[in-house]
Amino acid sequence: MRVILVAGNPSFAMNPLTLTELERKILQAKQQSRVVYRYPSVDALEFELKMRTHIVEAAKALYTSGVSFATFAGSRCNEQYWTRTENGGFQLKGGVLPSVGINDIFENGHLYGFECAGAIIIILYKAVLDTVGDAVFNAYFKNLFLRDWQYDRDLSLITAYDKNQAYPGDVLYFKNPEHDPETPEWQGENVVMLDDNLYFGHGIGIETGQDIIKALNRMRKEGSTISAYLQDLVVYPDFEYLRGLSVREAWWDEDNQEESIGIAGRIGSGIVRK
Repeated sequence: MRVILVAGNPSFAMNPLTLTELERKILQAKQQSRVVYRYPSVDALEFELKMRTHIVEAAKALYTSGVSFATFAGSRCNEQYWTRTENGGFQLKGGVLPSVGINDIFENGHLYGFECAGAIIIILYKAVLDTVGDAVFNAYFKNLFLRDWQYDRDLSLITAYDKNQAYPGDVLYFKNPEHDPETPEWQGENVVMLDDNLYFGHGIGIETGQDIIKALNRMRKEGSTISAYLQDLVVYPDFEYLRGLSVREAWWDEDNQEESIGIAGRIGSGIVRK
């Protein structure tokens, strides 16, 4: 049963040879879901599949980058590109392109240490960058500040509550309700879903759900009886909004090019430049 509608039509043309193995897997899982997923075009569906792949790739890249897990008090960054603030966050330095700052975390990970929520935002920024390209990313994600769940408004995240409808590239949360109060950083683990029952959590690594729960249970207070567990919470980017950034940037470039050669046909088009 097909439950993906493109422009309201359950029959749509998509060449499977243009998709990666992971993208085909996500597409098949959505087609077999009990939820109806609607897309305005095939391009919109392809954009989501591509970005979900980039989220998974970014999570794996962060895992192998050499970055360290650190609390806010012990966080550190490459001061060539970032300024560490008093509360343990990282502020992008003036004159530094956002793409350069984000890529440096993956290229010089040994210079960085941060907690798991910040790692998720960094992964999402990297995935957006790899999906829309440097020019669009640098135009819309200026003055980056990295700390906990703080993020640029153009990242535009959506929250849902059904872990059974999660797909690779989604962000989930393992809660540890009886964590040791002396280690509040282990009250839970933000993770990126990489595959069926396989997740990346900064500080724990790439593990199955059962192994993440075991790791969190070792961080419980003495005498605890309630196990860590996977919450229903699912967070993912607003893929269509992000796709729109690329479209708007292309329109802006086209408008500027037309104006430069004396064509004024698009004046008053209503395009707003951020």
